[in-house]
Amino acid sequence: MELPPSNLNELLLQSEQLPWRDKSLPGLAEKRLWQDEQTGASISLVRFQKGAGIPEPHYHASNQFMYCLSGAYEYTKTGLLLTPGSFYWNPKGHTHGPTVAHEEAVLLEIYDGPHYPEKPSYYTSEDDAQ
Repeated sequence: MELPPSNLNELLLQSEQLPWRDKSLPGLAEKRLWQDEQTGASISLVRFQKGAGIPEPHYHASNQFMYCLSGAYEYTKTGLLLTPGSFYWNPKGHTHGPTVAHEEAVLLEIYDGPHYPEKPSYYTSEDDAQ
């Protein structure tokens, strides 16, 4: 997706008109709503198909925030279950996961900096780790 020039004062996107981009992790897709190329901060919609998830513990290079719009998405090690209306904050450097979607789940995901210190093994594409 080509992002608009950074000299705009405001931007309105209709997220339902944006295509889902499949990631290299099966069952995971993304709609990137905004990204700061300089800091790596971003806002995306992520969709996990039923049964999909992050297969191993991992951590992020910045704070991660998620708001569950639909579905049921679980952090299996802790039993934390995100359902519609749930807000989740994962502090920078905190190991968490694995995860699984008990049904299709759509989450608003925000990072205040880069996603990962290095590409996790569960992604085959560098683009998927940004």
